[in-house]
Amino acid sequence: MTSIALLGAGGKMGCRLARNLKGSRFDVRHVEVSETGKARLAKELGIEAVSLDAALDGAEVVILAVPDTAIGKVATGIVDRLKPGTTIIVLDAAAPFAGHLPKREDLTYFVTHPCHPPIFNDETELAARKDHFGGVAAKQHIVSALMQGPEADYAKGEEIARIIWAPVMRSHRVTVEQMALLEPGLSETVCASLLVVMREAMDECVARGVPKEAARDFLLGHMNVLGAVIFEEVEGVFSDACNKAIEFGKPMLMRDDWKRVFEPQEIADSIRRIT
Repeated sequence: MTSIALLGAGGKMGCRLARNLKGSRFDVRHVEVSETGKARLAKELGIEAVSLDAALDGAEVVILAVPDTAIGKVATGIVDRLKPGTTIIVLDAAAPFAGHLPKREDLTYFVTHPCHPPIFNDETELAARKDHFGGVAAKQHIVSALMQGPEADYAKGEEIARIIWAPVMRSHRVTVEQMALLEPGLSETVCASLLVVMREAMDECVARGVPKEAARDFLLGHMNVLGAVIFEEVEGVFSDACNKAIEFGKPMLMRDDWKRVFEPQEIADSIRRIT
């Protein structure tokens, strides 16, 4: 069996991965330093954590389920104990993009991240509809990148990615640089910021007298139908009134040069701030 050392196994993300890896063809060694995490592994999954030395002994794959800010320190701390050909899997592009992984050409670096369940989906079970993050009941897409290593290692990394993020629909192959454009660029800098503005706009309507429940229902309903048209989920066009509102509203809300958030230096600066 292919052996996997799962570091940070008792954390929120680590437990998600440990649960999905349980029963797979892989021999998983779970590493957790906190007593709270160890207790969570034992209580929720019936898994006993092992020492780092025991986990790394002969490990063919190491998954770093630790915060972005700890990736560099953890990877540097274990790199000299890994045999040539070992695959290190990182769950976010930030630290790899920022250069925090140690220089060692005989290791494989594989980066993977979930897209999370799409707004437009065919889920019918309540558990799946309530699984907004994904990796439990709701189907989702994923992105992965082979940062360095033999081409054959991509298939192994993708197999593991499909398990830890399961259930998976489409699996997209991208580069680390492209993944950084997607996050933090697209998903956080743009999407999260605009969603916060939308929430603040809803709160402004409430402050001006609209009942909160009415404002929320109205906004979320319109996000559904407008999003379906904009992202080509359905065929449709906006009314002349809506198009006029967009024409005059967008310049009031967005700077002319807003797309500079995708420039390489802006992406690098954004990642530097979070790593």
